[in-house]
Amino acid sequence: MLNKSYLRRYFIFLVGLVFNGFGVSLITKASLGTSPISSIPYVLSLSFKPTIGEFTIIFSCLLILLQIILLQKKFPLQSLLQFPVSILFGEFIDAGMYILSAFQPDDMLICLLSLLLGCLVLGFGVYLEVIADVVMLPGEAFVKAVNIKFHTEFGSTKMCFDTTMSVIAGLLSFVFTHKHQGVGAGTIIAALLVGYVARQIAKIESLKSVLLNESYLNEVV
Repeated sequence: MLNKSYLRRYFIFLVGLVFNGFGVSLITKASLGTSPISSIPYVLSLSFKPTIGEFTIIFSCLLILLQIILLQKKFPLQSLLQFPVSILFGEFIDAGMYILSAFQPDDMLICLLSLLLGCLVLGFGVYLEVIADVVMLPGEAFVKAVNIKFHTEFGSTKMCFDTTMSVIAGLLSFVFTHKHQGVGAGTIIAALLVGYVARQIAKIESLKSVLLNESYLNEVV
């Protein structure tokens, strides 16, 4: 049975997922190129019936299966939690897209503000996931699995992973829509800014103490 400390961490992780989903939605709505991990699901959602959230779930499950293939017996059973987490993440993205359905910015300044706000929201969500320290999202978990299997460095592997996702999304966009959609300057900005925001928030030690403090969350969980 999970103790209160773990329940609080899972609660923080769940809140982080909500922020992540809404952050991805804001970035996507900016129409300047969505985040690297969402680029393939978004491009596919432009040409097929499933939503960006539903394609995110499918893509995430594929990444989990690849982890199992790479790690085999080294794959931790706790990482199977990535399956329900993937479903929640996809649903939160679709919920964010629904909430923002009336938001159709056509002014470059508004699009840029939407992109930057989305990066801030997503960066905060990533920070919450990190301090919760209970389970990783499939994208990061896949990168970690590659590190373990091939003894690579996480940062470099993550950069290669994001770049590969963006290139594949760009190719799929041309194949299915004959246009350049889903990948753009916003993709690069999101790839650079989200991690930066998460790192800057992590420097606020008092915030982590407050969020993980037992007395602060007693009334919430």
